[in-house]
Amino acid sequence: MSETLQAFVLGVIEGLTEFLPISSTGHMVIAMPLLGVDADAPPWPVFLYFIQIGAIVAVMWHFRRSIWRQLKARPSAGLRSHLLVKLAVAMIPGAIVGLTLDDFMEAHLEDPLPVAIALAAGAGVMVLVERLAGRRPPMRIDDVGLSQALWVGLAQCIAVIPGASRAMVTIMGGIACGLPAAIAAEFSFYLAIPTLCGAGALRIFKHRADITVESAGLLGIGFLVSFVVALAVVSIFMRYIQTRPLWPFAIYRVLLGAAVLAWIWGGR
Repeated sequence: MSETLQAFVLGVIEGLTEFLPISSTGHMVIAMPLLGVDADAPPWPVFLYFIQIGAIVAVMWHFRRSIWRQLKARPSAGLRSHLLVKLAVAMIPGAIVGLTLDDFMEAHLEDPLPVAIALAAGAGVMVLVERLAGRRPPMRIDDVGLSQALWVGLAQCIAVIPGASRAMVTIMGGIACGLPAAIAAEFSFYLAIPTLCGAGALRIFKHRADITVESAGLLGIGFLVSFVVALAVVSIFMRYIQTRPLWPFAIYRVLLGAAVLAWIWGGR
């Protein structure tokens, strides 16, 4: 398979999975070897973070009007109710944990066994949290409280575990602290912008030697494909979560975890 096709397929996988509660890492663990991609060989280490940022740009574009409205607003409840303050509070726990464990987690990112375990465990958490939460009254993103933002940020720390899914833990964290599912998802996506941009920029800097004239085409393909696919996925998911449950994603996580285990036992 050509590198161009590999880049295209990986961009599609990233765009499909980054913002759904199903773990992009779990998919990459299986997809990269099947595609013949050596994750340790240039330019693939930096490529993975380029396509992640492509997906983030899609979120920024999808929510651009809402984000701009909140950024320029003067909250009646004071500065502490401004979106930037809430995101800053939510980012702090994850930034501390992420910077502390960054090298360790990157070294173990592709270990399939913990990924499979995290996929299955996360499915159980999703079903339990959604069942206990029940129906929630309507709410706006502006109504997210500072303490709720902090809880979502604490939940995001779990995302350092490969296979946990940043989207899953932050959405479940939001639901567990009283947010309706749709608002929890929207706040999760807002939080992803500074979190993943920061993490991606850090790792791109670490692998900057892989960014060459020869690799520019692959990086561009992956970025663009990831952006387009993620834009469609975020739009569809936000409509879906308004009225429908998340348990189908839990079932999918179990099936994916089983596939990862089968891949391990089959000798990869």
